[in-house]
Parts: sequence; structure tokens; C-alpha cells
Amino acid sequence: MSQLDHATTAKASSAPPGTPLETPPRATATLAVTSAATAVALMTYTAPMVTLPDTAAALHTPVSAQAWLLNGTPLGLAALLLVAGSLADDYGRRRIFLSGTIALGITTALGALATSTWLFTLARVAQGAASAAILASSLGLLVHAFPTARGRLHATGVWGAFVSGGIALGPLLAGAIAQTLNWRIAYAVLGAAALLVALLGTRALTESRASRGGRPDLAGAFTFGLALVALVAALTLGRDGWLRPSVGLLLTAFVVLTTAFAFVEHRTRTPMIDLSLLRHRRFLASSASGLFTGLAVIGLFSFLPALLQQTLGLSALDTAWLFLLWSGLSFGVALQARRLAGRVSPRHQLALGFALHAVGVLTMLGALDAGSWTRLLPGFLVSGVGSGLLNAALPLVAVESVPASRAAMGSGAQQTFRYIGSCAGVALTIAIVTSMGGLAHGADIAIAVSAGLALVAGASVLALRDRV
Repeated sequence: MSQLDHATTAKASSAPPGTPLETPPRATATLAVTSAATAVALMTYTAPMVTLPDTAAALHTPVSAQAWLLNGTPLGLAALLLVAGSLADDYGRRRIFLSGTIALGITTALGALATSTWLFTLARVAQGAASAAILASSLGLLVHAFPTARGRLHATGVWGAFVSGGIALGPLLAGAIAQTLNWRIAYAVLGAAALLVALLGTRALTESRASRGGRPDLAGAFTFGLALVALVAALTLGRDGWLRPSVGLLLTAFVVLTTAFAFVEHRTRTPMIDLSLLRHRRFLASSASGLFTGLAVIGLFSFLPALLQQTLGLSALDTAWLFLLWSGLSFGVALQARRLAGRVSPRHQLALGFALHAVGVLTMLGALDAGSWTRLLPGFLVSGVGSGLLNAALPLVAVESVPASRAAMGSGAQQTFRYIGSCAGVALTIAIVTSMGGLAHGADIAIAVSAGLALVAGASVLALRDRV
């Protein structure tokens, strides 16, 4: 038992007779299980990056519809992260976490059996919804297990590193299995891994919830989820033409549903999200950081592996190893970034991460046109360091931007914006690359746009400093 566990137990035992005792959380076990589940969720999310050509060929997916194969999971994540965070705070973080982990295992295995683009996309959306329950509840469980500022810094740093670790291992695992066996086997393996983590979590995790009282905000969850589904669908369909009636209808539905959501939140006693937080600069900085991380970083690197295969002729496994240089370095940096505490604020760490991403990807300009994968290496290294700083700072900023009792909601809010940005970024990247007369030239334009967005993000984070 850790020192923290002993302290918590002593505090509980000194309570007056008749006081209901809360079981002390097992801090180390909680960190291990939540980090492992997060890694599996991110591995599932990134697996299609290197298997996209094989998956598209097997499912007979045209180029115009390939964005759906990548955007299914972030769509489910964006639509349900805030919902999952609110439900975790109200119903129990352990309960939502375990439900999400089991659902991820089942839906990932079902993705391996898909025989058409739409069936695979639906399975990916369901995987995103399950991952939303895992990611949103994980930070709530960690805040409960690590109540001190020092412990929370350590826990969020490790958890953020496993975000990078999952991103790193997903393409490598999928690429290796796809090259030796079949891309479908990769999803079966990931599904089994999720179920194993769920089994471990049933013994390791302690239940916790917010003591708000009242009923969960189901009306808010329903309207917000539908609003985000409409928005993400519009962003994905928009690459084929923004003036199409279906896109306009979806955007109109998003506006109407968002208005309805705001009305519901103002009237309910226990809102899913406290809209007054939008007046707080720390919460705005957290949300903006999540949005631009998805838009500038995830959007580009989600499609880049498939682009390398199509332009440089690399295999799925070769691409995965190259991608590991970026994501593996991101993992290492995120794991060590907690040592910056006290010297570099999370806000400045975010700004530096965005700046390094911009510098890194700009060094990659012209590499695909020259047919040289070695010219990508400096950019992958520099951008990998930037991504690690972002992944380390984002969870800490998320939980610090809201009261401790609503940590899952704060995590869900930031990650909702992150995956909205991801959906928009993937759609934007594919639209730019495929509409510029050549993949290599289009890639250079997409890289420049990604760098510009990252610089805007860094400036925005610095501008949204707390008033003194």
C-alpha cells in the first residue's frame, strides 16, 4: 500500500462514529489501469492510420469516402466525451470506466468483421463512444486517487504519456499484423486487450462520484450529443462541397440543437456543463488548446502515414516505424515533462509545444515531392517533442480549469474540443491534399496550414492568461 493510501486510511479511521466511510482508492493500481485502458483506446484510434490503403481496398471505399474510415472514432469521441464526463461524475466514474472498456473490446472486435465502408464506420463510431467513457472517467478517477497537487501532477503526467504511447503503438501493432497476417486481426487483438483491462479494473478501481445531488442531466446529454454528431458529420461531408443541401441541413441542425442545449443547461439544477465557465480564461485556454491540438496536430498526422504509402511507396510496417519516431518521442517527452513543474507553467508548456510542432512540420516541406523519407526525420523529431509537451500539459490544464468534484467533466470538455478539432483537421487535410493537382504539392499546402494553425494556437494560449 502506498504512503498516500496509508494517509487516506488513517484519515478515514479517525472519522466520528456513524460517519459513512469511503473506501480509500488504490492510487498506483488506479493509475496503472486507467493508463493501460487509455493506451488501448488510443491504439484503436490510430490503428487505421497505417492500414488505411488495405482497409479501403478490402471495403471498396473510394477516396472521397476515406475520411469516414478515419473520422468514425473521433466522431464518437467528440459527440460523447462531455456526456460521458458528466455521467461519470453523477453515476460513478468506476462504473462508466468499466462499461466503456468492455464496450470498446466488443465494438473493436466487431470492426474486424465489417464488410462495407458504412459498417466499419459505424463500428468506429461505437469505438469512439466507448473510448469517450474511458478517457473522460479516467481523469476523474485519478483526481480522486491523487488528491494532492504533487500527486496529481505525477498522475496526469504519466496518463498523458500513455496517450502518446497508445498513439505510438497503435500504428506499429496494426502495421506489423497487417503485413504478416491481415488488418482485421489487429482489431481482434485490440478488442481482446480492452476486455483484459476491464477484467483487471474490476478489482483495482474504487468507485467515486460528485456529491451534487439531483438527477443526471439526461436532456442536456441528449441535445449536446446530437448537436456534435450533426457538426462532425457536416465537417466530414463538407469536403465534397460546402454548398450541398445535406451539409447546410446538418449545420442548421447543429445551431438549433446547440441553442436547445444552452436553454436546457440554464434551466436544470445539475447541468452537464456549467456555462459560466466560458467566462473563465483558464477554461477557455483549456478548450482552445484541445481544439487546436486536434485541428493542427492530430488532423495532419492522422492522414500523413497513408500519404507516405501513396507517395513514397512505403509499406504499412515501414510507415509505422517512421511514425513511431514521432509518437515514441512524444511518449518519452510527456513522461518526463512533469520535471518542468515549478519552472515552466502548463500554459507556457502548451505554447512551446505548439511552436515546436509548427517548426517541425515546416522542415518537412518538399520532402514528398523529392521522394525522400529521410528529409522527414528532423521534422518528426521536433514535432514529436512538441506533441509530448502538449500531451503532458493538456490533462493537467483540464482538471485545473474546473472544481475538483467536476474533474471528469473538465476532462470531457477539453477532449471534446480536441476530437472536434481532429475531425475537422482530418477532413481539411484530405480536402487540401486531394484538391491541389498532386498529392506531394497538396501535402506541402496541408503542412503549411497545420503550422499556421499551431502558431495561432500558441498565441491564443498565451493571450488567455489568468487575470491577477
